[in-house]
Amino acid sequence: MSVLTHGTWVLIADGEKALFLRNDLDAKNPDLNVVHIETQDNPADRDQGTGRPGRKADAGPGQKTALEETDWHQLAKERFADEIADILYREAHRGAFDRLVLVAPPSTLGDLRTRLHKTVSDKIVAELAKTLTKHPLDKIEDLLMKELETV
Repeated sequence: MSVLTHGTWVLIADGEKALFLRNDLDAKNPDLNVVHIETQDNPADRDQGTGRPGRKADAGPGQKTALEETDWHQLAKERFADEIADILYREAHRGAFDRLVLVAPPSTLGDLRTRLHKTVSDKIVAELAKTLTKHPLDKIEDLLMKELETV
């Protein structure tokens, strides 16, 4: 059975953008259309940092240890994965899709996997560890067809 059947949703995501797509034709001639776009402004960590990391007193007299600096960029990516998971759960709960293909870079895919509700996880028919958010839809269709024919 082909993966991109009629009505299958495809999530194309990275840490800053998510395209929720639906195949409106069939598996042989997919026609992916945008259902929803979610974006997040997430500047590089150096642009979000506040300065030097803090310090805390150590056990020895007059000694201090530097605290690890918060990676605000990574934290924002994880929060974005939470938002995507929430959207997918709401849409699955209302019956918007029965099948889902996840396409994201490996780190984003991992973040998503840990956050998806079982209702959504049970609908996943394929996963691709790729970054496709900057490609046009017709190119995404071609790339998915090539990649998913081996699944």
